[in-house]
Amino acid sequence: MTDSAMPEKIEDIEIRLLLEALYFKYHYDFRNYAMASIKRRLKQAREQLGFATFSALQENLLRDPDMLPQLLRFLTVQVSEMFRDPSYFKAIREKVVPHLRTYPSLKVWIAGCSAGEELYSLVILFREEGLEDRTIFYATDINQEALLAAEAGIFALDRLQLFTENHRKSGGKSSLSDYYQAAYGRVTFDKTLRRNVVFSDHSLVTDAVFAEMHLISCRNVMIYFDRGLQDRALELFKDSLARKGFLGLGAKESLRFSRHATAFTDFVREEKIYQRRPE
Repeated sequence: MTDSAMPEKIEDIEIRLLLEALYFKYHYDFRNYAMASIKRRLKQAREQLGFATFSALQENLLRDPDMLPQLLRFLTVQVSEMFRDPSYFKAIREKVVPHLRTYPSLKVWIAGCSAGEELYSLVILFREEGLEDRTIFYATDINQEALLAAEAGIFALDRLQLFTENHRKSGGKSSLSDYYQAAYGRVTFDKTLRRNVVFSDHSLVTDAVFAEMHLISCRNVMIYFDRGLQDRALELFKDSLARKGFLGLGAKESLRFSRHATAFTDFVREEKIYQRRPE
C-alpha cells in the first residue's frame, strides 16, 4: 500500500468503527448504507461540528448524548418537496385511487416521511378524491426532529411556489392555498390534515412490519442503502402490504435486481409503482 493511500484506509476504518459505536450505543444502524454516501455525509459532519478526525467524533458521540441529534441531521437526508415528481402523484390519483375506492377502510404508510412534504401531499390528494375520512396514514422516520417537523406542518413561504406548481401538475382539484395559512414568512398547514395521521419512529433497518397496508410510499430512501439492506426493506414492504396492495418507489429506485422482485408486478412502470402479487 502506498503512503498516499494510508489516510484513506484509516478513515474507512474510523468510519466503520463510528457506525458500530452509533449502533451499539444508540441502536441506529447505518452500517449497511451505501458507503460513498455515508462517507460524504460524515465528512460534512466532522468538518461542521469541528472535529479533526472521525475517531474524535466517535469519542464525543459515545460520551455526549447531545451529539446524537446533531449527527443524525447529517446522516438522515431531509430533502423533499410537496408533490415531488408530479407525474407520480398523478398516477396514484388516476391509476391507484380507483382500486383503493373499493375498500371500506384504508391504511397508507409513508416510510421515511422526512419533514412531512410527501405525507401532506398524499393526505391532500386523498381528501380531493374523497378517501381521506376512511384512511389512516402512518408517517414514519428514524429522525425524531424530522417527525416533530412533520407533525408541526410548517414550511418556508418561499417553497410554496414550487409546491403549488407541483400540485397543479399532479392533477390537483383545488387550490393548494385552501390547505394552509401564511404569516411571517412561513406557512402552516391545516391541522385537520393530521387528524388521521399516526407519526411514529420506525427504522427500515431494524424494525418490524406494519400489517395490511393498502399503499406504501417510500421514495428516495433506498438509494442510500446497499443491496442487502434494500432487500431487507423490500421484504418488510412485501410483508406489510395487503393482498394486491401498492408500493411506490423513487424515480431512481427499482425492484429489478431484488430477490423480492417476483412478489410484485409492474403497475405503472414509468412511475415505479408496483402491485403486490396475490399469494
